[in-house]
Amino acid sequence: MSGQVLSSEEEKIQVFPAWLMNAYNLADQPFKLLDESIATYKDLKIPCSATINEQWLEPAEASIAEAFSRGYEGLKELQQVNLFQWAGKILYGIIFNEIQTGIKQQHSQGQEFNISQSLIHKFSNLHLMLQSLYLPVIFEDFTPFSFFLFKVDNGEDEFLYRDEINTLIFSVRMKDFGLIICLQDNGGNRNYHRELLEKIEGHTLHPIQFEEFNARIFYSAYLFNRLPEYNVLPVGEETYIEAMPLRGMSSKPLFDFWQNKTYGQVLENFWKKWGYLLLEIIKDPENPMTFLLSAEGDLVNARSISVSR
Repeated sequence: MSGQVLSSEEEKIQVFPAWLMNAYNLADQPFKLLDESIATYKDLKIPCSATINEQWLEPAEASIAEAFSRGYEGLKELQQVNLFQWAGKILYGIIFNEIQTGIKQQHSQGQEFNISQSLIHKFSNLHLMLQSLYLPVIFEDFTPFSFFLFKVDNGEDEFLYRDEINTLIFSVRMKDFGLIICLQDNGGNRNYHRELLEKIEGHTLHPIQFEEFNARIFYSAYLFNRLPEYNVLPVGEETYIEAMPLRGMSSKPLFDFWQNKTYGQVLENFWKKWGYLLLEIIKDPENPMTFLLSAEGDLVNARSISVSR
């Protein structure tokens, strides 16, 4: 994070905080990496200066843990940028572990490790923004992320974590809420789904409804076809980050064309718990199955949903 030289190999922190692993007995649970190898949650660590950790990260983590303990209402009271930093820190830690695994794997085969320039660009920008955890970094008149928080009627002790490092998207469902953050789209995905959000925000969702919305966000993040660019302006001790217009010089829409069959494949994965298959989901190719909206286009009341599988 800071570029400080570490004093030993032991100067590391857990990617997933201890309070979260303890609450859901995650430490020894399997965590699948991109190369299909399996680690455990507690295996995932990242080098971190003891000074940065003690002075900045631990106090921030304590504040996040307290808010999470109170569920939806606790998260609502937090500034969205604090949850962006927390989610970004976790996702960046996962990226670090994925890249380390990739480097070892490629070197063992006598090959150089390659990574696309677009991913380097995204990861570098995320790293820059995470400096705001311990330095006065100011986002100048823009929000670098799309933020979605819903009250969800989850089962007791239910915990579900998802991410996608290519599109830098983070999602967690637990306690009485579901949280999704697109970490680097300058609010693009939130704007893309604004009509649906007007109908569902502020209402309690059934888990199958939240996972449907989750699938929509993961798919639209994949369709988002811009690489955000930023101007970085140091002013005294402060650093200002200014977003360049997403449209740039291109007349092309910000999102590629939505294809229901591809969306259905994403939704099938998100609905795996309930057993719905792609053929059911896109039985009507123009109108994929939905638990969010009625035929009239209104929000379906979560209490009216009876999912037997």
